[in-house]
Amino acid sequence: MTAAHPVLQAERLGKLYRLGYIGSGSLAQDLSRWWARLRGRPDPLAKIVEGRAGRQAAGHLWALRDVSFSVDRGEILGIVGQNGAGKSTLLKILTKITRPTSGLFRVRGRVASLLEVGTGFHPELSGRENVFLNGAILGMTRAEVARKFDEIVAFAEVGPFIDTPVKRYSSGMYVRLAFAVAAHLEPDILLVDEVLAVGDAAFQRKCLGKMGDAAGQGRTVLFVSHNMAAMERLCPRALLIDEGRLVMDGPCAEVIAAHLRTLRDEPGPELAYAVNLALLDERAHPDMRIRSLELATPDGAPLRALATGQGLELRIGYEARRQFVSPAFAVHLNDHLGRRLVQLNTSPISGQPVERLGARGTMRLRIDALPLTAGTYTLDVGFVREQSEWVVKLERAVTLRVTPRDVYGSGMALDQSRGAIVVGHRWEHEPGGPTP
Repeated sequence: MTAAHPVLQAERLGKLYRLGYIGSGSLAQDLSRWWARLRGRPDPLAKIVEGRAGRQAAGHLWALRDVSFSVDRGEILGIVGQNGAGKSTLLKILTKITRPTSGLFRVRGRVASLLEVGTGFHPELSGRENVFLNGAILGMTRAEVARKFDEIVAFAEVGPFIDTPVKRYSSGMYVRLAFAVAAHLEPDILLVDEVLAVGDAAFQRKCLGKMGDAAGQGRTVLFVSHNMAAMERLCPRALLIDEGRLVMDGPCAEVIAAHLRTLRDEPGPELAYAVNLALLDERAHPDMRIRSLELATPDGAPLRALATGQGLELRIGYEARRQFVSPAFAVHLNDHLGRRLVQLNTSPISGQPVERLGARGTMRLRIDALPLTAGTYTLDVGFVREQSEWVVKLERAVTLRVTPRDVYGSGMALDQSRGAIVVGHRWEHEPGGPTP
């Protein structure tokens, strides 16, 4: 039996960016650099900097370096890594949005990608017109798009609004329609970056199911996500990319475990939590900004340690530039794989709605006792307006470390191998019973 040829193969891919400027300042210098690259020679204008080897030096950044892998037909490959590791750069090279600086790749078949919400959509056109436009961008004929049109609209659940300009869509509607187009136009290879976080939980399940169906029909899927639970469920195999390099290629569960061990935002010895400060600026909205996140003990002291069953207070500093209809703050508590354990919010459902926001303020969430076994957890923090539409969503904004504690007085501390939640309970034994 002959071995199957991979539908996607990358050999020593690299992408180098020059920071802070475009071009060299003159046509002659740009041509000199181009001619050197063509002959495989070093950059003739590069500065020599002693003692600075690695990913970034002398105003240059290797976003990707020496990455090699192959993917077979019908395979679902996960790609994990921290923000800035090089995952999105890899997908942009594979979709020919950007050219590699070094290495090469081969693709056999038609590629569809969903790298950013609404890529290829025109805000002034209706949903219907954008379906046909995006289909044409993906290389489909009008007849092919028309044949799949009803199925696309039904999957995206935007039927009543299909003739409305997409600039009036919510972010959730936008991503549902964008994903539906990319997934239903039968590409040979589907590349999906971290976009499913915009949709709700029900839509995420539909998307995961659709990607699984695509693989079952012989199509290939490359899936980039920070949702480790979805990754583990969907992908038998995964790549781990760190600082632009491929550091692991293997079974998904093993790659995820290695990824979790290398996270750099782990709490230090001085506090029981760490805040991803970069998210506060990256995810800011023109009308709402979450400017600070702090955790404390219930009596207001810095949270230096958190054991199973102890309480805490989360302080969310915000800045609102206008008033919102039905505003709500939301906090999701997730386990180490990103699976949501509980959702806490200030909506009418919780009986604690927010009537009116000040221009600046602090929301305080007090939890009397956190019934978590020892391990690492994350908090998603966000702000929602009417119809449950996210304005700001900071995923994995806080990493929380819970230390073991002998809750039941048994002489044994509990960790996540015994489950994530500690429940107060009591067993009773009644001897005897009905005769068999």
